[in-house]
Amino acid sequence: MAAKRRSADRELTERARELRRDMTEPERRFWYALRDRRLAGWKFRRQAVFGPFILDFFSHAASLALELDGDSHIERAASDRVRQDWLEPRGVKVVGISNDEVLQDLEAVVQGIAKILDSSNRPGPRAG
Repeated sequence: MAAKRRSADRELTERARELRRDMTEPERRFWYALRDRRLAGWKFRRQAVFGPFILDFFSHAASLALELDGDSHIERAASDRVRQDWLEPRGVKVVGISNDEVLQDLEAVVQGIAKILDSSNRPGPRAG
């Protein structure tokens, strides 16, 4: 059983690597706004493995998952709900953002996320 789990973990990790290599244009733009602690000092990772899922963008310190939703997410609404139902009891807040929002007004999206981070009960990011 443990060998099967390790195999699944490796597959998930490899899939996350592929997704990082093959980012969409909205993902690239959004990542540029988040990387290197550009969003109020918060550290985000892209295509982060968390449990049995790959999260588009994730801040461990903020327990915040940011999911970009393109056309493919319309058909995946049920599986997205399952993921959210698994993450939220583990303290992870999930915020969905449409690709169109990122492409049309990235600054407004970033400001909205900054407000979410400011209103969270999590301590702010540490310098360094």
